[in-house]
Amino acid sequence: MNKFLQEFHDRGYFYQCTDNEGLSRILNRKIRAYIGFDCTAESLHVGSLLQIMCLRLLQKHGHQPIVLLGGGTTRIGDPSGKDKTRKILDEKIIEKNIKNIEKILKIFLTSKNKETSPIFVNNYDWLKNLNYISFLRDVGKHFTINKMLSFDSVKLRLEREQSLSYMEFNYMILQAYDFLELNKKKDCVLQIGGSDQWGNIVNGVELVKRYSSKEVFGLTTPLITLASGAKMGKTETGAIWLDKKLFSPYDYWQFWRNVDDRDLINFLKIFTDISLEEIEKRKNENINDLKIVLANCATSMLHGEKESENCFNQAKKIFSENSSDDGLPIIIINKSQIINKNLSDLIHASKLENSKSEIKRLIKNNGIKINNSKVEKDIPFSKIDFKNKSFFKLSIGKKKHFKIKIN
Repeated sequence: MNKFLQEFHDRGYFYQCTDNEGLSRILNRKIRAYIGFDCTAESLHVGSLLQIMCLRLLQKHGHQPIVLLGGGTTRIGDPSGKDKTRKILDEKIIEKNIKNIEKILKIFLTSKNKETSPIFVNNYDWLKNLNYISFLRDVGKHFTINKMLSFDSVKLRLEREQSLSYMEFNYMILQAYDFLELNKKKDCVLQIGGSDQWGNIVNGVELVKRYSSKEVFGLTTPLITLASGAKMGKTETGAIWLDKKLFSPYDYWQFWRNVDDRDLINFLKIFTDISLEEIEKRKNENINDLKIVLANCATSMLHGEKESENCFNQAKKIFSENSSDDGLPIIIINKSQIINKNLSDLIHASKLENSKSEIKRLIKNNGIKINNSKVEKDIPFSKIDFKNKSFFKLSIGKKKHFKIKIN
């Protein structure tokens, strides 16, 4: 097996391929491969990180990644894995999202070598001027309704009797057309995407073959879920964004530091550049030390080594009982939300824990601290000691620490 494909397998990136042997053969020369990102938000989140790591792996093995930013397809909305039609975004918002997402991706990808430097494209450039009649005649003729209805993105919505607009139904044709355009204009021979994109990718591979008889390939990655069963990239408090304006470097570091023990080795393989040999050698080390390795590597990749070191040092300070509280995440609460209420109400209003019963359980088991002192009962907010400051330190369990400021 080709070295790129072997590492793709060994790191846990592989799910499906349209032709393993053929892809392994062409990967023995330099190729161009693309991954598409729809720009439905101003930032990507951790759920997109596996795809970003695939782009880095392509560069590592001497291939050139093409990053497709879906300025055109974002205007339609991918129905894959969705229960309802995506919200249609204003065109100015889409353009703003594209610029911000491109900045984030450039952090992860190197441009030092011209041979492997990423190529950024926007599919709005070729989709905006399509002639509908010509498109139906030249491209639409290669798609059958029978086959389109068999793909999960369509089938699941129809089985649940959830509406699927004709606009969304066309998404898979547009994505297939993207591959054709990139093959013609950029000599792209491989599309990589998540497992939920399999149907769209297969359509693209078949369209290129029918249109030009060229050999192209599709490769998908598995859906990454946490050991808890939760979807990667989402937490109780929201998405793990890759933009520090939306999610602080410290919180990002803590996300990786606090991964489930069962996820640790897999995440070292998937989300860091540490060699597989090194991970194998170190897998029996102290689990908390390895979690710090994961947090440092993941944070360095996105926010830089200096920021990662700052996060590590801040975490060390926070976990010391007599530490300074500088750098803690600040939660601002409106006084009207908690007047004449208890500590549990404040925590619930802060959205730091979803369940009031869980908050009360934590208090009962000495899992809540105020200014590093254990709280033995659910006290009234009026009795919380601010120590002549404008805030107090709230600790929930061993890993969550915040400054609570009252407006």
